[in-house]
Amino acid sequence: MNTASQDSIAGQAVYSKKLLSIYDLWVLGISNSLIWKCRTKNILHWLNQNLTSNHLDVGVGTGFYLEHCTFPDSKVRLGLLDLNPNSLEATAKRASRYTPEVYQADILQPLPTPPQRFDSVSLNYLLHCLPGDLTSKATLFDHLAPWLNPGAIISGSTILHEGVPQGLAAKRLMQFYNQKKIFSNSADSLDALQSQLASRYTDVELKVIGCVALFRAQFNPSTTN
Repeated sequence: MNTASQDSIAGQAVYSKKLLSIYDLWVLGISNSLIWKCRTKNILHWLNQNLTSNHLDVGVGTGFYLEHCTFPDSKVRLGLLDLNPNSLEATAKRASRYTPEVYQADILQPLPTPPQRFDSVSLNYLLHCLPGDLTSKATLFDHLAPWLNPGAIISGSTILHEGVPQGLAAKRLMQFYNQKKIFSNSADSLDALQSQLASRYTDVELKVIGCVALFRAQFNPSTTN
Protein backbone atom coordinates (compact mmCIF):
# COMPACT_ATOMS: atom_id res chain seq x y z
CA MET A 1 0.00 0.00 0.00
CA ASN A 2 1.25 3.48 -0.86
CA THR A 3 1.03 6.34 1.65
CA ALA A 4 -2.49 7.77 1.56
CA SER A 5 -3.18 11.47 2.12
CA GLN A 6 -5.39 12.55 5.01
CA ASP A 7 -7.97 13.92 2.55
CA SER A 8 -8.13 10.60 0.73
CA ILE A 9 -8.47 8.69 3.99
CA ALA A 10 -11.30 10.98 5.10
CA GLY A 11 -13.08 10.69 1.76
CA GLN A 12 -13.23 6.90 1.73
CA ALA A 13 -13.94 6.42 5.45
CA VAL A 14 -17.72 6.61 4.91
CA TYR A 15 -17.70 3.26 3.10
CA SER A 16 -18.16 1.02 6.11
CA LYS A 17 -19.44 -2.53 5.85
CA LYS A 18 -22.84 -1.27 7.01
CA LEU A 19 -23.05 1.37 4.30
CA LEU A 20 -21.85 -1.02 1.62
CA SER A 21 -24.67 -3.39 2.59
CA ILE A 22 -27.25 -0.82 1.40
CA TYR A 23 -25.18 0.79 -1.37
CA ASP A 24 -26.62 -1.23 -4.25
CA LEU A 25 -30.19 -0.49 -3.15
CA TRP A 26 -29.75 3.22 -2.42
CA VAL A 27 -27.21 4.28 -5.06
CA LEU A 28 -27.63 1.80 -7.90
CA GLY A 29 -31.32 1.12 -7.38
CA ILE A 30 -32.87 4.41 -6.24
CA SER A 31 -30.46 7.34 -6.67
CA ASN A 32 -29.31 6.51 -10.19
CA SER A 33 -32.83 6.19 -11.54
CA LEU A 34 -34.75 8.81 -9.56
CA ILE A 35 -32.17 11.45 -8.62
CA TRP A 36 -29.16 11.36 -10.95
CA LYS A 37 -31.39 10.26 -13.87
CA CYS A 38 -28.87 7.76 -15.24
CA ARG A 39 -30.01 4.20 -14.75
CA THR A 40 -27.47 1.67 -13.59
CA LYS A 41 -28.02 -0.40 -16.73
CA ASN A 42 -26.62 2.50 -18.79
CA ILE A 43 -23.39 2.46 -16.81
CA LEU A 44 -23.17 -1.32 -17.06
CA HIS A 45 -23.71 -1.16 -20.82
CA TRP A 46 -20.96 1.46 -21.11
CA LEU A 47 -18.60 -0.74 -19.11
CA ASN A 48 -19.36 -3.74 -21.31
CA GLN A 49 -18.48 -1.71 -24.40
CA ASN A 50 -15.03 -0.89 -23.01
CA LEU A 51 -13.93 -4.08 -21.28
CA THR A 52 -11.01 -6.29 -22.16
CA SER A 53 -10.17 -9.58 -20.51
CA ASN A 54 -7.10 -7.97 -18.92
CA HIS A 55 -8.93 -5.41 -16.83
CA LEU A 56 -8.33 -3.17 -13.82
CA ASP A 57 -11.24 -1.73 -11.82
CA VAL A 58 -10.41 1.36 -9.74
CA GLY A 59 -12.74 2.55 -6.99
CA VAL A 60 -14.46 -0.81 -6.77
CA GLY A 61 -17.57 0.02 -4.71
CA THR A 62 -19.44 -3.20 -3.96
CA GLY A 63 -18.41 -5.13 -7.07
CA PHE A 64 -21.89 -4.92 -8.63
CA TYR A 65 -20.63 -4.07 -12.09
CA LEU A 66 -17.96 -6.77 -12.08
CA GLU A 67 -20.56 -9.34 -11.05
CA HIS A 68 -22.90 -8.39 -13.89
CA CYS A 69 -20.54 -7.32 -16.69
CA THR A 70 -19.67 -9.47 -19.70
CA PHE A 71 -15.99 -9.94 -20.42
CA PRO A 72 -15.11 -10.59 -24.08
CA ASP A 73 -13.18 -13.76 -23.26
CA SER A 74 -13.62 -16.55 -20.72
CA LYS A 75 -10.02 -16.25 -19.53
CA VAL A 76 -10.05 -13.10 -17.40
CA ARG A 77 -7.31 -11.30 -15.54
CA LEU A 78 -8.94 -8.86 -13.13
CA GLY A 79 -7.27 -6.30 -10.89
CA LEU A 80 -9.01 -4.40 -8.07
CA LEU A 81 -7.56 -1.10 -6.86
CA ASP A 82 -9.04 0.87 -3.97
CA LEU A 83 -8.01 2.52 -0.73
CA ASN A 84 -10.94 1.17 1.27
CA PRO A 85 -10.43 -2.35 2.65
CA ASN A 86 -14.16 -2.93 3.06
CA SER A 87 -14.81 -2.25 -0.62
CA LEU A 88 -11.90 -4.44 -1.67
CA GLU A 89 -13.10 -7.31 0.52
CA ALA A 90 -16.70 -7.09 -0.70
CA THR A 91 -15.71 -6.85 -4.36
CA ALA A 92 -13.06 -9.57 -4.21
CA LYS A 93 -15.70 -11.90 -2.76
CA ARG A 94 -18.27 -10.94 -5.36
CA ALA A 95 -15.79 -11.38 -8.22
CA SER A 96 -14.08 -14.42 -6.71
CA ARG A 97 -14.66 -16.53 -9.82
CA TYR A 98 -11.99 -14.40 -11.53
CA THR A 99 -9.46 -14.83 -8.69
CA PRO A 100 -8.80 -11.07 -8.72
CA GLU A 101 -5.51 -9.38 -7.91
CA VAL A 102 -6.16 -6.97 -5.02
CA TYR A 103 -4.25 -3.70 -4.62
CA GLN A 104 -4.92 -1.38 -1.68
CA ALA A 105 -3.62 2.07 -2.56
CA ASP A 106 -4.48 5.75 -2.77
CA ILE A 107 -5.01 6.53 -6.45
CA LEU A 108 -4.05 10.17 -5.83
CA GLN A 109 -0.54 9.09 -4.83
CA PRO A 110 2.08 7.38 -7.05
CA LEU A 111 1.28 3.68 -7.30
CA PRO A 112 3.54 0.69 -6.82
CA THR A 113 4.59 -1.12 -9.98
CA PRO A 114 2.11 -3.90 -10.88
CA PRO A 115 3.40 -7.35 -11.87
CA GLN A 116 1.84 -6.97 -15.34
CA ARG A 117 0.13 -4.11 -17.18
CA PHE A 118 -3.57 -3.96 -18.02
CA ASP A 119 -5.40 -3.43 -21.33
CA SER A 120 -8.43 -1.64 -19.88
CA VAL A 121 -9.37 0.23 -16.73
CA SER A 122 -12.73 1.37 -15.37
CA LEU A 123 -13.42 4.16 -12.87
CA ASN A 124 -17.09 4.22 -11.99
CA TYR A 125 -18.36 6.82 -9.52
CA LEU A 126 -14.83 7.50 -8.29
CA LEU A 127 -13.97 11.02 -9.45
CA HIS A 128 -16.84 12.77 -7.67
CA CYS A 129 -15.79 11.16 -4.38
CA LEU A 130 -12.14 12.23 -4.54
CA PRO A 131 -10.95 15.41 -2.78
CA GLY A 132 -9.99 18.50 -4.78
CA ASP A 133 -11.00 19.78 -8.21
CA LEU A 134 -10.69 17.89 -11.48
CA THR A 135 -7.23 19.28 -12.13
CA SER A 136 -5.88 17.71 -8.95
CA LYS A 137 -8.03 14.58 -9.21
CA ALA A 138 -6.79 13.97 -12.76
CA THR A 139 -3.33 13.16 -11.41
CA LEU A 140 -4.80 9.68 -10.93
CA PHE A 141 -4.62 9.23 -14.71
CA ASP A 142 -0.88 9.95 -14.56
CA HIS A 143 -0.46 7.48 -11.69
CA LEU A 144 -2.28 4.83 -13.72
CA ALA A 145 -0.05 5.26 -16.78
CA PRO A 146 2.64 2.76 -15.67
CA TRP A 147 -0.11 0.18 -15.06
CA LEU A 148 -1.46 0.35 -18.63
CA ASN A 149 -0.34 -1.13 -21.90
CA PRO A 150 -0.23 1.19 -24.94
CA GLY A 151 -3.69 1.26 -26.50
CA ALA A 152 -5.43 0.55 -23.21
CA ILE A 153 -9.03 1.73 -22.88
CA ILE A 154 -9.91 4.06 -20.01
CA SER A 155 -13.62 4.31 -19.21
CA GLY A 156 -15.89 5.30 -16.38
CA SER A 157 -18.66 7.45 -15.02
CA THR A 158 -18.89 10.40 -12.67
CA ILE A 159 -21.57 12.70 -11.28
CA LEU A 160 -20.87 16.29 -12.31
CA HIS A 161 -21.95 19.57 -10.73
CA GLU A 162 -21.58 21.86 -13.76
CA GLY A 163 -22.50 21.43 -17.41
CA VAL A 164 -25.14 18.74 -16.83
CA PRO A 165 -28.91 18.95 -16.17
CA GLN A 166 -29.94 18.78 -12.51
CA GLY A 167 -33.36 18.45 -10.96
CA LEU A 168 -34.17 19.91 -7.55
CA ALA A 169 -33.61 16.59 -5.77
CA ALA A 170 -30.21 16.20 -7.43
CA LYS A 171 -29.15 19.71 -6.44
CA ARG A 172 -30.17 19.21 -2.82
CA LEU A 173 -28.62 15.76 -2.46
CA MET A 174 -25.40 16.87 -4.15
CA GLN A 175 -25.16 19.85 -1.80
CA PHE A 176 -25.72 17.59 1.22
CA TYR A 177 -23.12 15.07 0.05
CA ASN A 178 -20.56 17.83 -0.52
CA GLN A 179 -21.20 19.26 2.95
CA LYS A 180 -20.63 15.81 4.46
CA LYS A 181 -17.57 15.27 2.21
CA ILE A 182 -19.14 12.15 0.72
CA PHE A 183 -18.83 13.99 -2.60
CA SER A 184 -16.22 16.58 -3.53
CA ASN A 185 -17.60 17.61 -6.91
CA SER A 186 -18.80 21.20 -6.41
CA ALA A 187 -16.17 22.39 -8.94
CA ASP A 188 -16.46 19.42 -11.33
CA SER A 189 -17.66 20.40 -14.79
CA LEU A 190 -18.11 18.67 -18.12
CA ASP A 191 -15.60 21.03 -19.76
CA ALA A 192 -12.97 20.34 -17.11
CA LEU A 193 -13.39 16.58 -17.48
CA GLN A 194 -13.09 16.85 -21.26
CA SER A 195 -9.97 19.00 -20.92
CA GLN A 196 -8.20 16.68 -18.47
CA LEU A 197 -8.90 13.60 -20.59
CA ALA A 198 -7.95 15.28 -23.88
CA SER A 199 -4.62 16.44 -22.46
CA ARG A 200 -3.62 12.83 -21.75
CA TYR A 201 -5.47 10.51 -24.13
CA THR A 202 -6.66 10.06 -27.69
CA ASP A 203 -10.14 9.17 -28.97
CA VAL A 204 -11.83 10.87 -26.02
CA GLU A 205 -15.61 10.44 -25.92
CA LEU A 206 -18.11 11.75 -23.35
CA LYS A 207 -21.81 11.05 -23.08
CA VAL A 208 -24.11 12.79 -20.62
CA ILE A 209 -27.15 11.06 -19.14
CA GLY A 210 -28.82 13.10 -16.43
CA CYS A 211 -26.17 14.33 -13.98
CA VAL A 212 -23.76 11.60 -15.04
CA ALA A 213 -20.93 11.85 -17.54
CA LEU A 214 -19.86 8.58 -19.13
CA PHE A 215 -16.35 8.81 -20.53
CA ARG A 216 -13.88 6.73 -22.45
CA ALA A 217 -10.49 7.32 -24.05
CA GLN A 218 -7.43 5.46 -25.30
CA PHE A 219 -3.97 5.45 -23.77
CA ASN A 220 -1.41 6.12 -26.50
CA PRO A 221 1.66 7.50 -24.68
CA SER A 222 3.61 8.17 -27.86
CA THR A 223 0.96 10.55 -29.25
CA THR A 224 -0.43 12.32 -26.16
CA ASN A 225 1.00 15.39 -24.51
